[in-house]
Amino acid sequence: MAHLRTITIERQYVSGGREIGKRLSERLGIPFYDGQLLMLAAEKYGLNPGVVKANDEKVNKSLLYTVASAVENFRGNERGMMPYRIYQAQAETIRRLSMEGPCIFIGRCAGEVLRGKCRSLNVFIYASSMAERKERANQIDNIAMVETEDYIRMKDRQRRDYYKQYTDREWGDPMNYDLCLNSTTLGYDRCVELIERTL
Repeated sequence: MAHLRTITIERQYVSGGREIGKRLSERLGIPFYDGQLLMLAAEKYGLNPGVVKANDEKVNKSLLYTVASAVENFRGNERGMMPYRIYQAQAETIRRLSMEGPCIFIGRCAGEVLRGKCRSLNVFIYASSMAERKERANQIDNIAMVETEDYIRMKDRQRRDYYKQYTDREWGDPMNYDLCLNSTTLGYDRCVELIERTL
């Protein structure tokens, strides 16, 4: 296990990044953290789990929200700082778990959180087939086929905005990752094999 590195996976919505991470976790025998990371952060830092989940990898960019947050922050109101508190709680949880040994993190800017802090392999998973992504969105999240493409673009935009907000880098830019893999052409198992060979 000494040769293993912590693996971070950023991914397009319904590109299979989570499934690839899960299969890799089983193959390597190391922990895998996705949604449960939110609950760990909420529990340790005394945050409301429902509020944490509602803010997961999202940035509210409406003008009304921005103005309201600025007023709340000026008044010293905790609610205005909540998205930042949630991000910091997740970041601290990511750093703490990575110190316990190699593991896999899905999303949540983990690659940037760990940059310069530990030996990690940062991966980006994308899928070139919109038809396959639409099918997966329909199957996984029960999105009506007629609405899937708009929903996929909205989810990707949320992830892009979240990544930019907290890292000031471009989500999906190959310069920010060690390895970028197309799950459409490679398939999940081949992606797992390639990541493992890169460790």
